[in-house]
Amino acid sequence: MNRTRSRGAALLVLCAMQLMIILDGTIVTVALPTIQGDLGFSQSGLSWVVNSYLIAFAGLLLLAGRLGDLIGARRVFLAGLAVFTLASLLCGLAAGPEMLIAGRFLQGVGAALASAVILGMITDLFPEPGEQARAMGVYGFVSAGGASAGLIAGGAIAETLGWHWAFLVNLPVGALAFAAGVGLLAGREPVDLRAGIDVLGAVLVTAGLSLGVFTISQIAEDGRSAGELAAWGAVAVVLLAAFVLRQARTARPLLALRIFRSREISGANIVVVLVFAAGFGFQFLNALYLQRVLGFDAMRTGLAFLPAPLVIGVVSLFLSARLTARFGTRRVLLAGLLALGLGLLLLSRAPVDGAYWTDVAPALLVQGLGMGFAVPAMIMRAMSGAAPADAGLASGLNTTAQQAGAAVGLAVLATVATARSDALTDRGVQAVTALRDGYSTAFLVAAGLVFLAWAVAWHVLRDAPQAVATPAPVATVH
Repeated sequence: MNRTRSRGAALLVLCAMQLMIILDGTIVTVALPTIQGDLGFSQSGLSWVVNSYLIAFAGLLLLAGRLGDLIGARRVFLAGLAVFTLASLLCGLAAGPEMLIAGRFLQGVGAALASAVILGMITDLFPEPGEQARAMGVYGFVSAGGASAGLIAGGAIAETLGWHWAFLVNLPVGALAFAAGVGLLAGREPVDLRAGIDVLGAVLVTAGLSLGVFTISQIAEDGRSAGELAAWGAVAVVLLAAFVLRQARTARPLLALRIFRSREISGANIVVVLVFAAGFGFQFLNALYLQRVLGFDAMRTGLAFLPAPLVIGVVSLFLSARLTARFGTRRVLLAGLLALGLGLLLLSRAPVDGAYWTDVAPALLVQGLGMGFAVPAMIMRAMSGAAPADAGLASGLNTTAQQAGAAVGLAVLATVATARSDALTDRGVQAVTALRDGYSTAFLVAAGLVFLAWAVAWHVLRDAPQAVATPAPVATVH
């Protein structure tokens, strides 16, 4: 196998894992009602099918990236792939709530280990700007299009095969990816675990991120008082503040604060947080709009999202790299963000008695265009400022930014929609109209987040990426 083919095959393995992670999340979301009925989950307990995964995933990303720098990204990726696949088997065989929640937590651990090093491995495989743009286009398509495809697959699996197969479908894909990865994946020489891992820092950041994600996930839950949520949030902030203080003082930090001196890394990750906040929250609320306002069933809701991944695929795979080579990542990113924001504005105008082909599909097409351009470009910018020894750090940080944005965006947009709908209902507005106005308000907020991301990209990101200085070996970190 020649070098080009072997690198393409290695990229396929990395993207297969990313696709499993993305698909699994959206498929499970669609299958939740069936899971609740079969396993006897309470309404509050059902949320742990999602939360247990998110807490493990978000909490371990930075630690996983640091491990990739110390013992090798290949080892960490393959370990994560194996854990995720075996945990999927545990979930698929679950006979009760406890077993499923435990399996989902382990899936989160595996997903964190693997996804934290994927971007760094891609940049190692494709160091040249043109080929890297094409590789990131494939990754961007998998990341942005996979979520919409998961809604389609979720509806089909839940209604035909049963919810168990939402997890069991990972087994053959994971086994093939692992077998291929053993032979295809290579990595930079690791620093050696004896170079030091900040155990206290790892505990602080994992606990802080996990508690923060848990607190955010509980905002929309009934029975949680504002005081209780504020207390949990305060503890999470204290833990993360202690982590930052620890990183500033320790000789071998888990997260070297010097990386934030790079305008590229800092600015691009802010953009990532804002875009994923808008995108993830939009998908969740648009599914509710289709079902609760337009009356779509699960299968039809999944199919309704199809225009977005189709456009994302065409743009990411065939246009993004060419335009990036000609105009640069900054201009492509700015154009993509404008299109994404416009699509959200269009969707906010969808009426109560809206027609899919005139009120929803055009907005999804424009959003797909925006995501296809924006996602690969902003990820390339987030990775471009990192020195080679910090590839795991930059990759883990970027994935953490994605997850943080998704969690915060979902909580904020769902709260905005609920508050607006409840206020209108209290004033005597018809329920379906109140729901529609709540979703519309949330879509406007999502558009605002995207335009804020555009402003950050415009003012912070330069036309020519600046790399941070290569650190001294003693300070090599994740």
